[in-house]
Amino acid sequence: VQLQASGGGLVQAGGSLRLSCADSKRTFSNNAVGWFRQSPGKEREFVAAISWNGGNTFYADSVKGRFTISRDRAKNTVYLQMNNLKLEDTAVYYCAAHPRSVAQSYGYIYWGQGTQVTVSS
Repeated sequence: VQLQASGGGLVQAGGSLRLSCADSKRTFSNNAVGWFRQSPGKEREFVAAISWNGGNTFYADSVKGRFTISRDRAKNTVYLQMNNLKLEDTAVYYCAAHPRSVAQSYGYIYWGQGTQVTVSS
């Protein structure tokens, strides 16, 4: 598994961004995938996760109702649609693949590089 996150940028509060996580080795189709984020001075935190077939998803309370995780198995890509962005969403966002197929918030072992999301007022 070799993950590449993209799609970050600068957006005004209330705006939207879509992050993408692609597996260049095309091997994570049977793995759960998660998104995490880390702000300066804070620990990395769980954002969202999706099961291997997209049938199960769950979210951190802080993003529930605003963010949507999805995956396109044919494209070997997982997405994070982020709507109604808030200042506190500013962070480096990372995608990660889990060794198992069930979506969960911990235990991820394959990590991509991050993509910066900055929300301005």
